Amino acid sequence: MAKHSMNCHPDTPAKIVQGFTVEIERQGTGRIWIRYHVEAPVDDLELGLPGEPERRDELWRTTCFEAFVQAAGSDSYQEFNFAPSSAWAAYSFTGYREGMAELPMSSVPELGNDASESHFALEAIFDLPSELYDKELQMAVTAVIEALDGTKSYWSLAHPAGAPDFHHPDCFTLRLPARAKA
Repeated sequence: MAKHSMNCHPDTPAKIVQGFTVEIERQGTGRIWIRYHVEAPVDDLELGLPGEPERRDELWRTTCFEAFVQAAGSDSYQEFNFAPSSAWAAYSFTGYREGMAELPMSSVPELGNDASESHFALEAIFDLPSELYDKELQMAVTAVIEALDGTKSYWSLAHPAGAPDFHHPDCFTLRLPARAKA
């Protein structure tokens, strides 16, 4: 499993983030494990209050870690959002920002985090829709990081030209090979 460096969108400079990496692993046939690791003074990050896992919309309005997943070559994709508070969301799209619907989940994503004075990390394990189990996957791995002063930076493995747009096809740069059938 390799570490990937996240890139800050040039229009939203990160004042407090010194580094940001992500690790991803396909587990079994239908699960993804992902760890987001932000190097920043944790007391300067807007992380919300810890709570019970709950499905909630509009998590992207503050610090939120995201994964967009699609079968290689497909127009449809799924979006998964994870908040430091343990709130989460999952949506399906039929095409680029089209046909958005709540994605039914077979189980609640497993979320955990750890922090020190100089970092915050969030780990998530989530189930994929069954139609993706044996497919090669393309992913966009993204995040919104909000500082306590209200400034936000937008992070991705790759950004398209123009304003931050995590749904853009140019963000889907990470490939995970298809799993062998058992």
